[in-house]
Amino acid sequence: MGASSVEQYGVGGFRPQAAESRFLPPADVKIVTSDGRSIPAHSSVLASASPVLERMLDRSRKGGDGAGRVIHILGAPHDAVLVFVQCLYSSRRRGESWRREAAEEVARQGVALLALAHAYRVRWLKQQIEAAVAARWVSAATAVDGLKLARLCDAPRLFQRCLAVATKDFATLQQTEGWRFLQKHDPAMELEILQFVHESARRRKRWRRERTHQEMYMQLAEAMDSLQHICTEGCTDVGPRCSAPASNPCTSFSTCEGLQLLLRHAAACGDRKVTPKGCNHCKRLWQLFRLHSSLCEDSVSCRLPLCRQFKKKMEEEKEDKTWRRLVEKVATARVMATLANRKVPQLVQKSWVRYRGRR
Repeated sequence: MGASSVEQYGVGGFRPQAAESRFLPPADVKIVTSDGRSIPAHSSVLASASPVLERMLDRSRKGGDGAGRVIHILGAPHDAVLVFVQCLYSSRRRGESWRREAAEEVARQGVALLALAHAYRVRWLKQQIEAAVAARWVSAATAVDGLKLARLCDAPRLFQRCLAVATKDFATLQQTEGWRFLQKHDPAMELEILQFVHESARRRKRWRRERTHQEMYMQLAEAMDSLQHICTEGCTDVGPRCSAPASNPCTSFSTCEGLQLLLRHAAACGDRKVTPKGCNHCKRLWQLFRLHSSLCEDSVSCRLPLCRQFKKKMEEEKEDKTWRRLVEKVATARVMATLANRKVPQLVQKSWVRYRGRR
């Protein structure tokens, strides 16, 4: 049977290239599927694509020329085996064009193709089918089946994708037949899913908490810059004695405005003493002055109020670990904010654009 007979079995338009098939010799192998139908193929193509098929062909050799050889691929639908064979013929075309041609058939026979690629050790096909199944087939309704398939076929990418979908929509997963089957027959995997869901919830909670803390450190870093700006250059209402406040608001006016209100309040407040029963606004301002003093590297020439006094007091007293850690976090946030706001050279920006365009 010639190469044209291989093409007539094409499904959904996904076939070997016609230019290549004209030069193929007559088919010398029949692949028998579960329903008894056969698919003509070439032993050289099958043997070069799969070591398992190569051993099966060696065992099925009858004569010196190997004529009339038959191999059986069972346990999968005929259409899935047919697409699998066509993929073996298309092994030279593994780029984007192959993925576009095979996308429809992979969406329809992806699970069976993954099992076949794993069983017959076609590594390149298994990787591409695994990626396609993880991207298109996995949902809350199929996540449990996908986990079992990934475990049987040694597909870690598919396994992680199914776990992620199960975590994202665990309520829907619990209503599926696959979850009820899992509870009865596979408690180990059920426990693994529950542990992953629990760990994911803990990671999200920890990430939200760290993000909230990071935003607080960034706000404190911005407050330190604004406080130094007010006391050295002056803003709209408050400034140093030697110069008048600026008439136009600064770039961080929302932060400066709140600090100016605190400074004006502290100047007029009659209870500025820092005591447990003292003024909360004044205590907040004193804490900002203390934080600035901990970050300041030149307290001798610093123009912020009480910077030198706080620095001297901290040298005399032992600083607690919590305050020292806060100072380190705010200092790190200031550095990160400076790096984020720096002007990127135009040449670097063009390089980034070219790099993102190639991805």
